[in-house]
Amino acid sequence: MADVPEKQIKRLRTLIQEAETNLSAANELLMSLVGDDDKIAPVVREDTLGKVVEGVFDGQLMVGSDGKPYPVPANYASKSKLVQGDILKLTITDDGKFLYKQIGPIPRKQMIGALILENGHYFVDVAGKKFRVLLASVTYFKAKPGDQVSVNVPEDDSNAEWAALEAAL
Repeated sequence: MADVPEKQIKRLRTLIQEAETNLSAANELLMSLVGDDDKIAPVVREDTLGKVVEGVFDGQLMVGSDGKPYPVPANYASKSKLVQGDILKLTITDDGKFLYKQIGPIPRKQMIGALILENGHYFVDVAGKKFRVLLASVTYFKAKPGDQVSVNVPEDDSNAEWAALEAAL
């Protein structure tokens, strides 16, 4: 082992970690498509940084492969323009910090609609279909009800309830 350069060992470890992440994301996507019928094991593991959980962003929270909801900071979701269905990895550090990383963005499309406010919640009306948007995004873009805005939604938006605000027009 003394003849193997440390650089190659580090690269191999990185490749293995990336493969594990990709496999977990594929497992999560498969589970979301076929349900729990196949008894796919949840992706929860101990890492050098702490506990790692992978899951799907539902527009507001990450639903972990362990079935638990995890709070995604609105500012992170807004800044990262997360779309409902994106795959996330959450690392819970030993000191209790939650570190999120988007590891599997789903196909998305951009649409234009009008921002509306109903019962204290912001929506974007795109040709009669309403998508909720995060208050943090509305605040960041200084958008007001009635403004035209651009949003990202899942490419197959038939079940989508949430959109990611891209810009105020």
